[in-house]
Amino acid sequence: MGTATHEQVNLMLKLYELRREPKLREARDWFGASFHVKTAEDVMRLCPPGSKENAYMRMVVGYWEMVASIVNRRLIDEDLFFENSGEQWMVWEQVKPVLGAWRTMFGSQKVFANMEEQCKRLEAWREKHSPGSNEAMRKMRAEMMLSAQAPKAQAASS
Repeated sequence: MGTATHEQVNLMLKLYELRREPKLREARDWFGASFHVKTAEDVMRLCPPGSKENAYMRMVVGYWEMVASIVNRRLIDEDLFFENSGEQWMVWEQVKPVLGAWRTMFGSQKVFANMEEQCKRLEAWREKHSPGSNEAMRKMRAEMMLSAQAPKAQAASS
């Protein structure tokens, strides 16, 4: 295990405190429940420019990209961070389907590169400490998405 400094622990606590800010918490709740897209067109339909949903999406993805940048620069002990945070991985899984389109749209392969790099290391860390956990989490995520979509499908068929 790494040795986190008091400064790193305080930064970790500050990042947690920021996640509790009411508007970001609202955005995170919306993102987890609603941001299930496969294409850039899905994003535009769900989060049109100027909408509350667009602001929520940018808040959540921007927050986790910023945190990943901090972690990637080793400003927080990686073991400490990975032991205590997994939400960024869920966000990453939700943006992955549209990442290529976003990188093309913005003309940059660096769009969300911090989150990508950090989540690759998180997955390697998980496999080292708990083999099979990444697959279990992907399965759990898929089941959560199916159960969240079941009421929508049922309502549409009624």
